[in-house]
Amino acid sequence: MIKRSKLFGNRIRVTFCLPRDTPPGTVSVVGCFNHWEPGRHELVARRNGTRTVTVNLGPGEYHFRYLASGGVWLDDDSADEVDGQGSRLLL
Repeated sequence: MIKRSKLFGNRIRVTFCLPRDTPPGTVSVVGCFNHWEPGRHELVARRNGTRTVTVNLGPGEYHFRYLASGGVWLDDDSADEVDGQGSRLLL
C-alpha cells in the first residue's frame, strides 16, 4: 500500500507499506528517486503489523520496486501503474 500526503511547498510525503512478514526478511524500496540503491530506504517494522518507509518527493514520475532478501523483486499493485519495468508513481 502507498500513502501520500502533501507537505509544505510542492513536496509530497510518500509512505511505502507492506505486511510485516510478506515477504520474509529485509525489504528495501528502490527506484529512480534513490538511484536504485538497495538498503537506502529499508522498510522498518511497526507495532501495527506492517513495515514502512517514508520518502519525500517532488512532483513527477517515479519508477520503483521492492527488493527483498535473496534478490526477490516485487511490484506494488497500489501504484498508479505497474508494467514490465515495475511500479510507477505519478505525483
